[in-house]
Amino acid sequence: MTEFSTTLLATAIAAAEAAAEVHRRHSARMARVGVSEASEKGRADYVSTVDVEAEEVILAIIRRRFPDHAILAEESHAEDAENTLTSDVPTWIVDPLDGTANYLHGHPMFASSVAVAIGGHPVAGAVVAAATGERWSAARGSGAWKNGRPIHVSTIGAFGHAMVGTGFPFKVPSAVPEYVEQLGRVLGAAGGIRRCGAAALDLCYLASGTLDAFWELFLSPWDYAAGWIIVEEAGGVLSRVDGSALTTVPGSVLGANSPGLLDSLGELVRTSD
Repeated sequence: MTEFSTTLLATAIAAAEAAAEVHRRHSARMARVGVSEASEKGRADYVSTVDVEAEEVILAIIRRRFPDHAILAEESHAEDAENTLTSDVPTWIVDPLDGTANYLHGHPMFASSVAVAIGGHPVAGAVVAAATGERWSAARGSGAWKNGRPIHVSTIGAFGHAMVGTGFPFKVPSAVPEYVEQLGRVLGAAGGIRRCGAAALDLCYLASGTLDAFWELFLSPWDYAAGWIIVEEAGGVLSRVDGSALTTVPGSVLGANSPGLLDSLGELVRTSD
């Protein structure tokens, strides 16, 4: 790993850890006040004071170390970085609190997610789950890690044995009927389905071998950028639901431990009744 890559990864880890510390510090208080203290960006899509504070500490770390880099952050959209995502300008893609609704209800599935992309592909990323103490990170060409140990995707090849992660398309209500049909088909074919409510964690569990595959119909880049590189560096594969290459443009995400399992899941979610 080059010195630059090492510094990028260290920054992603430091920023994600700083946000997780904000989560921990506020967790008891937020469990008491819950959604009553949050504003609603959309139906069941909340932003809390914790999201804002966590994003502030992340951006402070990035700007101190890399003042010339672009930043695309969920809550503030700190800079108009969409145009830099496919350029050679390093662009930080930040979700200060993935799983805000979980956090506000005292559910442990939430995390901070920080990645940096160059040329439209993440080159380093980190995800930290404050409630469980789990920490994932990866840098391009250097493997993926969980709590200091290298990780790899599972070896399950039969879809009937696969544990599949998913996310509900609550931000796109018009996609719900399509999703319900997909859910029925996958439920009838897979070994099981799980929905944790935080895509960053779903992808990290895919990378760690806890899940064997994953799909969601609509995600923003901050939802999956860090998980993207962690999955690929752990040996997994990702695409869009239609089989096209994954990009940093908002849209669907399909992932699996192998091309074969990715094809099996893809065929199920693309099938029309």
